[in-house]
Amino acid sequence: MLCDACREADASVHLTKVVEGEVTLVHLCAGCAAERGIETTAHTTPKNVLGEFLHAAQQQVASEKGAGDETACTFCRLTLREFRAVGRLGCGNCYATFEPSLRQLLRRVHGNAQHVGRKYLPPATEILAKATTVGELRDRLRRAIVSEEFELAASLRDQLRDVE
Repeated sequence: MLCDACREADASVHLTKVVEGEVTLVHLCAGCAAERGIETTAHTTPKNVLGEFLHAAQQQVASEKGAGDETACTFCRLTLREFRAVGRLGCGNCYATFEPSLRQLLRRVHGNAQHVGRKYLPPATEILAKATTVGELRDRLRRAIVSEEFELAASLRDQLRDVE
């Protein structure tokens, strides 16, 4: 199918426009789509704005603290320079080793190094126990039905109703 705009290249972008209830189909090649401001994977690469921002913040921190780049974690031997290049810490001990640098990075990214939002509260133990019991009963019920033990399945069904 040829492009509706240039009538030369094959159409790779297919748009459906609905204007006041009227549906029209538009077939465009990648070049004509790009001219009209429609992003296609053929001509553009996805932008990683957050990644670029983090990289810029890390570069700024690196320029300010060039001497601290050789600090290494005592457990996994990851250096601060490697962390900045990769963007991931090597182990749990890295948090303590690189704490000053991480706090400074968090301040730049989030505006504060301390969490001020809602705190995570784990579910109550009785809710977890009930969920575990329900899951076990459902699994036993499924196995009883598959093995055609219908009397056991009926009693498990009743137990499941009582728990729920």
